[in-house]
Amino acid sequence: MAECQATGTKPAHALPAAEVLTRFGTSLHEGLTNAEAQRRRARFGPNMIPAKERAGAFTLLLHQLASPVVYLLAAAGGLSLYFGDWREAAAVIVVLAVNTGLGFVTELRAARSVEGLRALGTRSARVRRGGHRQVLAAEDLVPGDIVLVEGGDAVPADIRLVEASSLGADESTLTGESVPVDKSADAAAADAGLAERSSMLFRGTLVTRGSAAGVVVATGAATELGGVSRLVEQAEPDASPLERSLERLSGQMVWGVLTLAVLLAALGVATGKELRLMTEASIALAVAAIPEGLPVVATLTLARGMWRMARSNALIERLSAVETLGATTVILTDKTGTLTENRMTVRRLALPAGELELIEQGCGGSPEAERLLRVAVLCNDASLGQGRGEGSGDPMERALLQAGRSAGLDREALVRDLPPVRKHAFDASTRMMATFHASGGRFVVAVKGAPEAVLAASRRTVGGERDQPLDDVTRDLWRRRVEDLGASGLRVIACAEGTVDEADAPPFEELTFLGLVGLEDPAREDVPQAMAACRQAGIRVVMVTGDHAVTARSIARAVGLAGPGDRVVEGVPGAGPLDGLEDVAVFARVSPAEKLSLVRAYQQRGAVVAMTGDGVNDAPALKQADIGVAMGKRGTDVAREAAAMILLDDAFPTIVGAIREGRVIFDNIRRFVAYLLACNLSEVMVVGLAVLSALPLPILPLQILYLNVVTDVFPAFALAMGEGRDDILERPPRDPKEPILARPQWVRIALHAAVMTAATFGALAVAEFWLARDRATVVTVTFLTLAFAQLWQMFNMRAAGSRPLRNEVTRNPWVWAALLLCTALLVGPACLPSVGTVLGLVPLDWIGWTLVLSASLAPLAVVQLGTVVVGALKASVCEGLNRPGIFGGSNS
Repeated sequence: MAECQATGTKPAHALPAAEVLTRFGTSLHEGLTNAEAQRRRARFGPNMIPAKERAGAFTLLLHQLASPVVYLLAAAGGLSLYFGDWREAAAVIVVLAVNTGLGFVTELRAARSVEGLRALGTRSARVRRGGHRQVLAAEDLVPGDIVLVEGGDAVPADIRLVEASSLGADESTLTGESVPVDKSADAAAADAGLAERSSMLFRGTLVTRGSAAGVVVATGAATELGGVSRLVEQAEPDASPLERSLERLSGQMVWGVLTLAVLLAALGVATGKELRLMTEASIALAVAAIPEGLPVVATLTLARGMWRMARSNALIERLSAVETLGATTVILTDKTGTLTENRMTVRRLALPAGELELIEQGCGGSPEAERLLRVAVLCNDASLGQGRGEGSGDPMERALLQAGRSAGLDREALVRDLPPVRKHAFDASTRMMATFHASGGRFVVAVKGAPEAVLAASRRTVGGERDQPLDDVTRDLWRRRVEDLGASGLRVIACAEGTVDEADAPPFEELTFLGLVGLEDPAREDVPQAMAACRQAGIRVVMVTGDHAVTARSIARAVGLAGPGDRVVEGVPGAGPLDGLEDVAVFARVSPAEKLSLVRAYQQRGAVVAMTGDGVNDAPALKQADIGVAMGKRGTDVAREAAAMILLDDAFPTIVGAIREGRVIFDNIRRFVAYLLACNLSEVMVVGLAVLSALPLPILPLQILYLNVVTDVFPAFALAMGEGRDDILERPPRDPKEPILARPQWVRIALHAAVMTAATFGALAVAEFWLARDRATVVTVTFLTLAFAQLWQMFNMRAAGSRPLRNEVTRNPWVWAALLLCTALLVGPACLPSVGTVLGLVPLDWIGWTLVLSASLAPLAVVQLGTVVVGALKASVCEGLNRPGIFGGSNS
């Protein structure tokens, strides 16, 4: 399709590589200059495909109106208008406007927050510009850029290959072909179909193996991906199960109460009551049950939680991950960079003649050490940059380059004398990498990789003036030396060398084994504390690594992961769901396929598994895990795409922090949902009992609307802002199948609502029969009693087992702010005649206010006393059983 943005009659995939470079005015080893790249950027624009337009403000505003809550409120307002009660109709309109406005602002901010979070994960690309390797944002690529790719990368543009080594790509997003296809730098036929263009890499596809360098021939909308409209459209993310549960709960309540209101009105009319009176009562009942603040506060809580996690270096890709995090029971973690600092240093060389402590002794003029380091420098994809800069590439390879530089072996000087002609990229199946270098008509093969793999491929070893045969006895000696280095906590790789006559000769035959390199990657200082937190939280941590068992055991003990009774196992046994392996702390020498089976085995035992990974081969296991965690710094694009969470700092403690935040978010949602339902149920009970007992309405529909705006929204917002209990990681993970509101929560909601209802009717009885106040005063007393009882209800939302006066609710400054604001909004109308007339309220004397305060505080006192009594009874019956009391807080 649009494969080439430069002029030319023949498509780039059919041209020789040299001619493509000429057409695009670039050089494989130099690339474009920065000035030329800027000119092309101005001409071709950014390397971006026009995406589906983000949701506009008007669309989000309309979305607020598409809700059963809105429909029911509108119907109530219409009926009020029909019966000529313009004040109630106007109040309904005001409530609709406030509810819609709050929902609109919250959803708009949440939508923009998600867009901002996605921007944190902007793709990057490795390029050559001005002769230097650089890492750029993918959108800055222009036609003519030289791009370097390797296994695990997402292709950032349409690229014509110039060099390729063992390259394969998954092009299923474009061609539908599920099997990865082989790629090479050889020109394809001019009329080749998309799937047959073996000389091309296309934007949006994935490099599955090997490495390559190529020239960008199309960017942005001109790419093949840009020409496929179905791939251009980016669907909006689905609502998480938690959001769907909340929406379902809200809808069920609305329609359930609507049915009840209709039946109530019909019953009243059938028994001879006035239609207008029963309609007014039905409107009051329906309005009382609507949880106006539920969707607004839920959106705010999830969006705020995502941002809090992002500030703690945990980028949540899917909202469903938030609720799953709190239920995690097993973490399968890799070692390098997660439990360790990923700051590799070559510490020791194991040579046939002995060992060298490189940091203390240097090479000491040893020819064997120099030969070993020369191979380690040549067989390398990293760069050190200028001076002692960080450079780019794998930390282990950078450490090898630094060791070579310390020994006087600079890579640039070596490749001038031994120019590279071919590379066999590291492959998980061979566990080795090889590079071919021209040398006087023949070719030197430099090899590095896993010690056992290099040993198996070697036929000779260094010895004296001539290389010696590598017999079985010597191989066993080297294997023991590998174990000794690993037991010291060192990561071990082996190097070998060969000489061949042809550049296309097999790379791993007739090699000479040169020795071992021991690299040190110290454990992160903050990991032991995180491990202790996991144990307290009932979360089992298991190291899954491709490293040698002795190395893995050393690191596991250093970070507090493995104890005296824990085992270290090499590979993953294929029998059953890990029967008898519950005491395994480390799985070493694990292949990518075994990682996937390991995740499935734990899941078969009912575990909720979080799995960390960074490579293309980790993607299946990340996808299978309940929470796939990709590394943000060193992770491949494939791993990031498969994961539900990305660690921006690659640190294990960040996972623990995210799990804590996930538990806090779930608890806060459960807390404010229980609060809202208890308050709304108390209103329903007050209206319903009054109608059934033929009493006048103790609270008017207009007052209920005002009450719901005040007590539904601001206190719920405050409860959603809670920081969580200090001991939230000291309790076991929750069952992921547990609903937001289980039976214990429903029992507490009903009891709390009943106590508030009783207090409201008690105030009504005292005001009407004992104090003999007029009807307007009685309604004012019942309204304020119920309103303040709902405000004090916030303090009943503390967790079971927490202190009555100092807990996660009382320490929440948002709760006190909401309390002050709502008090002002309730006292104001009762004291200002102009406002009170609209709501049907009258000023109260000191006796009325005393009745309101004492009656509204009664439910708080009853619930708190019940919590203490039930907690004491439970403790005496079954000490240590962590289950909530009947009157207890909001958490189970």
